[in-house]
Amino acid sequence: MAPSIAIISTCIEEWGGSEELWGRSIPILQAAGLGIVVYKDRINRQHPRWAALARSGVRMFDLQTPKWKFFARKALLRMRKRYWYESSELRRAFTHRLSADRPALVVIAQGINFDGLNYAQDCIAAGIPFVVICQKAVDFYWPQPDQRPGMIKALTEARKCFFVSRHNQALTEEQFGIRLRNAQVVFNPVDRGVGPVPYPADRSAYRLACIGRLFVLDKGQDILIRLLARPKWRDRPVELTFIGTGVDREGLAAMARMYGLTNVHFAGQLADVRASWRNFHALALPSRSEGLPLVVLEAMAAGRVVITTTAGGSQEVIVDGVTGFIGDTGTESFDGALERAWQRRDEWEAMGLAACRDLPNRLPDVAAEAEFAKVLISIVHE
Repeated sequence: MAPSIAIISTCIEEWGGSEELWGRSIPILQAAGLGIVVYKDRINRQHPRWAALARSGVRMFDLQTPKWKFFARKALLRMRKRYWYESSELRRAFTHRLSADRPALVVIAQGINFDGLNYAQDCIAAGIPFVVICQKAVDFYWPQPDQRPGMIKALTEARKCFFVSRHNQALTEEQFGIRLRNAQVVFNPVDRGVGPVPYPADRSAYRLACIGRLFVLDKGQDILIRLLARPKWRDRPVELTFIGTGVDREGLAAMARMYGLTNVHFAGQLADVRASWRNFHALALPSRSEGLPLVVLEAMAAGRVVITTTAGGSQEVIVDGVTGFIGDTGTESFDGALERAWQRRDEWEAMGLAACRDLPNRLPDVAAEAEFAKVLISIVHE
């Protein structure tokens, strides 16, 4: 039987940007003769990306019991004076799949830099090699003292620790107080060579897109609403559209209504974000924490100026004042970056084109998914 690679995703969305790296690597891995199996708490098989994976022959398993079964079992165990924790259920299901599938390698795709390391410890116990992908590291969210020893063991025993920005690697090493000799930076994948999207001809209003999960703890969308409520921004022809879904949509919409902002819109999830750039002049992303946002790379590839923060690795691809505008995290600093951008709004089109031209210089020569797949293949065949 051909060796297989198991991928476990901790992404809480149906399909998130954090899944693009491993998702795009699958055809390359399959072409190398490797079978692929993916585990996740719940998989929406109707989602276009998951449906495409199924058609390509990828096996998929839900780790989480359907909700009605989960609550029925929880009630039964309570009657027996026992308790059932969902996290325990996920790990039990994961170890069962490891035993049944015996993959040659496990890829632990994390949303943050340690939210999947329990699974790494299960791999260690099962004697199965693994790699981890760290999609984000957060300055204000550190591992708990009792978790640190197991997490350090998981990180150091991984065959590779992949980080999507140098910032994330450096912060992770600081948080654990170790140098990760097995670390490798692999940016998230972006389509290359497609060229810029035509810039909007209408400049009667400057239309900003804020793309990403509606989750203010990470993405900071509340900062944009707070700023647009200030008198100087109310008096300017600015339109803001949030693209994406998430738990904070209702709260953000209520905040915008409270301030009486009629220039703030919610577009939901768009099927073709690249095509939508025909309607927007710039990306505004006031993130509090990040990896290297895929939307930043996509906006630059589309020829749009990016206004963002120092969170994560955006400053590793953007030259402040040349191909975009960067401020520190927080309302006042982002206001400064947005103000600098506004004063140079007549240059946005030219700066966006410069960003599109410069982006290949900021990325490795080899596409991210190809580089990632090459490392996985070499580990399997060692």
